[in-house]
Order: sequence, then C-alpha cells, then structure tokens
Amino acid sequence: MKKLLFPCIIFLAITLQSCKKEDKMDAYISDLMGRMTVEEKIGQLNLTIAGGFVTGSAVNENIQQKLEKGQIGGMLNSFSIESMRAMQEIAVKESPNKIPVLFGMDVIHGFRTIFPIPLAISCSWDPALIENSARIAATEATANGICWAYSPMVDIARDPRWGRIAEGSGEDPYLGSIIAEAMVKGYQGDDLTANNTMMACVKHFALYGASEAGRDYNTVDISRVAMYNYWLSPYKAAIDAGAGSVMSSFNVVDAIPATGNRWLLTTLLRDQLGFDGFVVSDYTSVNEMINHGMGDLQQVSALALRAGLDMDMVGEGFLTTLKKSLDEGKITREEIDLACRRVLEAKYKLGLFEDPFRYLDAERAKTVLMTPENLNASKELAQRSAVLLKNENQLLPLKKSGTIAVVGPLANSKADMLGTWAMGGDPNAISTVLEGIKNVGGDAVKVIYAKGSEFTDDPAMLNLFNPLAAQGGNSQAEVSRPAEELIREAVSAAKNSDVVVAVLGEPAAWSGEASSRSDISLPAAQKNLLKALLTTGKPVVLVLVNGRPLTLTWEDENVPAILEAWNGGTEAGNAIAVVLFGDYNPSGKLTATFPRSVGQIPLYYNHLNTGRPMQPENKFSTKYLDSPNDPLYPFGYGLSYTTFTYGDILTDKTEVKGEDSLIVKIPVTNSGKYAGEEIVQLYIQDPVASISRPVKELKNFAKIMLQPGETKEVVFSIKTDDLKFYNSDLIYDWEGGEFVIFAGTNSRDTKSVKVNWEKM
Repeated sequence: MKKLLFPCIIFLAITLQSCKKEDKMDAYISDLMGRMTVEEKIGQLNLTIAGGFVTGSAVNENIQQKLEKGQIGGMLNSFSIESMRAMQEIAVKESPNKIPVLFGMDVIHGFRTIFPIPLAISCSWDPALIENSARIAATEATANGICWAYSPMVDIARDPRWGRIAEGSGEDPYLGSIIAEAMVKGYQGDDLTANNTMMACVKHFALYGASEAGRDYNTVDISRVAMYNYWLSPYKAAIDAGAGSVMSSFNVVDAIPATGNRWLLTTLLRDQLGFDGFVVSDYTSVNEMINHGMGDLQQVSALALRAGLDMDMVGEGFLTTLKKSLDEGKITREEIDLACRRVLEAKYKLGLFEDPFRYLDAERAKTVLMTPENLNASKELAQRSAVLLKNENQLLPLKKSGTIAVVGPLANSKADMLGTWAMGGDPNAISTVLEGIKNVGGDAVKVIYAKGSEFTDDPAMLNLFNPLAAQGGNSQAEVSRPAEELIREAVSAAKNSDVVVAVLGEPAAWSGEASSRSDISLPAAQKNLLKALLTTGKPVVLVLVNGRPLTLTWEDENVPAILEAWNGGTEAGNAIAVVLFGDYNPSGKLTATFPRSVGQIPLYYNHLNTGRPMQPENKFSTKYLDSPNDPLYPFGYGLSYTTFTYGDILTDKTEVKGEDSLIVKIPVTNSGKYAGEEIVQLYIQDPVASISRPVKELKNFAKIMLQPGETKEVVFSIKTDDLKFYNSDLIYDWEGGEFVIFAGTNSRDTKSVKVNWEKM
C-alpha cells in the first residue's frame, strides 16, 4: 500500500503546484488586461519585422512609435542584441502598460552553430542527438535575445520538388512524430522561464507539405481520412510534448485558408488535439486570404480572429482593422480578449514580465556561441546524417594515402554547406569538403582541387540571390571561366590522382522556402563534369550536397560510389571527410523516397493498394510504359561499409487476443569486415480492414552497433495501439484479423511473418 501511496502523493503535489502557477498567472494577466484599452490588446496581437531576414514583400515601419503606443506584441528576425534591448527598453518603459516584447526568429537547425538541415538530421534516426541539437540552438539563441523559435516544421512531405522538404523530417508520420517531440523538448526544456530555453512554434498547421505540384504557397486538397491517418500525427506529437505556440499554414484546408479556418484552428487544434497555447499566422498569411477570395483586409482579419488566430505576422491587418470590426459588431470584445490573453500567457511562461531582459545577455553570448562542444555536436550529427547510397567494389572508405582530386562547384563552397534557414550562421567559420579532406586525410594524402563546373549553365538559376553569401560568405554563385576550361582543368586533376571526389548538388538557395524545382536532377553543367571525370578511368566518388531527394538514375548506373551528405552545417566538410575516410562508418537511412524521375512523384512507401497491382505481363495493370514503378532508393534505405544479415523473424505467438502484446525478435549479424551501426526497421500491414490500408507502415525501429561477426537479437513489443487507425467515421481504433509483420534494413528489403490478432 505504501509503495502505491508514495508516487500518488508526488503526483498530487506536482499537480497542486502546477495549479498554483496557473492561478497566479491567471490573476496576473487578468489584472493587467483590466488596465488595458482595446487598442492595447489589439497591439499585443501584432507581430512585426523591421528589416532583417524577410520572406515576403512586407516590412513594417514606424516601429518606435508603435512600441511607445503598445501596438507591438512581438518582433521577428532581428539579429542585434543592442537593437533588441533598445526596443525592449521602449516597450517596458514608455508603452502604457509596460508590456515586454516577444522576440522570435526562424531558428530552424541551429543559431550560430549550424546543424545539418532538418531533412538530413532525420536520416540519423537518432532522437537523442536531434533533441540535443535543438537544446544547443536554444542555448545560443536565447543568449542573443531570441526566446521564440519558429520550429519545428513537422509537415509530412511526399514531393521532393517542394523546396521546404529540406525543413522537415520526410514522409513518415511515425518517425516524424518522434522527431517533432524531440525538437520541442530540446527547445523548451523543463522550465520555460530559464534563460536558456525558448518557446517552440510548431508549423505549419496544417497539411502544408501536400502543396500541389510541389510548388510553395500552393493549394492543398487532402481527404479527412488521409489527413487524420498520415498528416496530423507529427503535429499532435509536438502539441503533446508541450509546444507553446503553433503557426498556421499558407494553404487552404477544405477550401478555406488555414489562417481563417475555424474548424482547423479551434475544433481540431484546440478541442480535439488539446492545444492550449497561442496561434500565430505565417508571414502575411492573413492578408493573403484576400487572394484566396475571402474578402478585403477587414473581412479576412475578422475571419482569422474568429477562427482562433491570436497573432498576425507582419501584415498588420489586426492592428489596422480589428477596432473597426469591433465597433461594427463583426467581432466581439471576448474574441479580442481571448487572443490577447493567450499572447500574454506566452510572455508570462517565458518569464518576460519578471525580467524583460533575461534573454538579452551579451556576456553570456560570448561564452555559449560556437563552443567546441557545440561544434562537435554539429559534426557528429552531420556524420550520422550522411547516407551511403552506393559503394561498388568497396571503393569507400578512402585510404589516407596517395593523391585525391577534389572537384565540383560545392567542393570549396562555405555558405552552401549551411543550407536553407541558417541566417544566424557564420559562413566564414564553415569547413568545406576540400578543407575537411585535407584536415582528416593528413600529410600522407596529396589533394588536388579543381572547381570543374558552375552549378548550372542557366543564368537565371545561377544568379538566384543567396542571402548567406550576402553576409560575406564564400559564394560560388558566379561565372568564373568558360565551361570547357573548367572541365579540362578537372580532368587533368583526375588523371593525376588515384581517386576523384566529385562534390555536386544544389547551392543553398535552391532549396527551402520559395525554392521549388520542377527538375530535381543534377543540372547539365554538373552532369557533364561527372561524365568527363568518368572517362578518365579513375574511380569516382560522388558526394551530394543538397536539400532534397534528387533523381539520380544515370548517376546510380554509372558512378561507383555515391554518398548523400546533404547541407551539413558548420562542420559539414570535416564530417563528410570523416565518413569518406572511414573514421565513421555511415549509418544514415533515408526518410524521403528518391524517385527515378519526376514523373513518379508523389512517390512514398506507405501507399495504398490498388485493385490492379503491377503485373509486367499485363498491360492493364498499374504501371508506367517507360519506367518501373519502384523508386531508385526507398524510404529507410542506406548502406554501410560493412554488411548486415537478417535472420528469420520470430514471434512469441501466432494467435493474439485482445489487449495482449506481441513480442517480435529479429537476429541481425554483422557479416562484413567493419564495425558498424544498423537501423533495424519494423513495419506492419493490415491486409483486410474497413478501409483500404497502406502496404506497410513504420511502427518501430532500433539502432544497434555490431562488431564484425557479432549477432544481436533485436526485440520489439507490438501493442494494439500500433494497430489503430482512423476509419471512415474518423474513429481511432483497431480491427481484428490477420496482420503482416515486416522487419528489415529498409522499407523494401524486409522479411515478414503473419499473425492473427482477434478482438475480444
């Protein structure tokens, strides 16, 4: 009895303490709001930008005057501690009720120490390291005045043409949910009032990753069944982890823009998912509802407030029209009060009322930015994010001897290693691949460098503005010499080497927001370079630096070794070199499918069955005339310098009843010559159900380290929660019957066993 009583007492004490904190916050904010005018309350709903990194056409003006009048609730993307301190001084000393400003920024994959892009770090399948990356980002950003991160982006993405696939965790709801939870915990920690934690902002709610044609800001049309079963899970995971804020998306949901969609922002987000923080619009998305055909600025602003939007980013529709709508009876005072209370609660939870300057600490900034520990963490995550796509005749790892030709437009580029959304990064502090190979290879390795080509021979694509380069970094986006001369120089370098490392892919400006591409192959200029290098007869290793899956059919057929390194962050070059030389055996696995061609898109592993499965001999079955159906590299794919052999799947029973669990065991052996890590993946198929179910769904995974010749038995426990889905009535439950359990090294190469699981 005592054993049961003690944890109950602890739980009761924690609950009472939490209630007291809530009561204290409610009393404080009620008192404050009792002294505020309607205009001041509306001011708290206004999020402004005063220059800095902008992602739209609008930039706010008259910032000082608005601060003095209490017309600004928050500001985004300011880089200067001094300017933020000056603005906070105005807010807390000169505004009517001395309410502090909330400073936010797109801290997406690091603040000053930049980690690999989110799509890359998801390929590590390592939630602990991912959480730590967010923890480091929060520690650095909060010392520079930023206490609100517009991250994580948890949108499921099935279309690699979409530039913002780089910003998320790929195509799978299960893995995406785990990473969403890890990121929120990393940013927010256990105490939001601590000066080294920051509030997360989950985005984009909802379905933004399903933009039609992979084109940014485009429309979305997803059924409710698909929405609940595949797209909502990561949002829910982030909310369950305690995320303090949510950002609405640009797209429509059920033909109503998300920013003004009451079913989405209130019924679903608050009533069903239990979110109790505040909701901010995306950049001018309130104003953009005009283009969606929802009315003029006053109408769409009122629509957004009534829908459940609490803060208007940059567009100032709330600031300039809500009072008029209130006077005309189009909105209520209660709706304004509710939105204002939610914004003030966020500031209270962050401790801003207690100390408005707790996150503006120039002295702390000197001690926490880009420390050796932070850089090592970035390097480790970059190593673990790299995915080995091909390694014919064990060309890799490279020997630390002889001559290596390092070529390509990305071989000596600094800024492009950072990738998208790295505006706080220092391009001059980045290690390039060329530098990394020299650093890791040591004195016994002779390195020859040649640029080899431009990114592209298309002037429009070549001269896209790169904001990172504008900060003083080493931009490679300029034409230096004729293409023939560059290739000639690279071929000469290759002929005088033992092995060639060709570093190709995308500059930073080609992925991320507003960077969708209709052609995701390597541009002709880079492919011509690669072809010329192969004609030398020297072994060629292709290292890819990019922000999305690419179409690499020709490269896979002709290049002996391919390493997907992504935009790897501050320590990218050193990390890539560590993998190339085998000081770290690659273990990354893809979280987004690599198609053979754009004609296959959207292509994802957890698709539904069709009534006419592909049959090569039957014309009237689901297939292309000019391409296989299957991807080039499937979800979960990734090679190692060693090999892993899977034994048969063992289950503790073949007949399962009711709420019993099923134990699944898979023996895995390192059958190669190198010690290495393997990510063992567990999938489940529900072949007969009330709605059509996917061919398989990821339900668990385990990362194991094996020495050569070593065997480990990986054990998974499957429960009825792993069998649940939303049926056509949107009821979340499971149905009894036969289930197929898959286990393997990726979503394609698996072993399987069938069990019968009956409901009681």
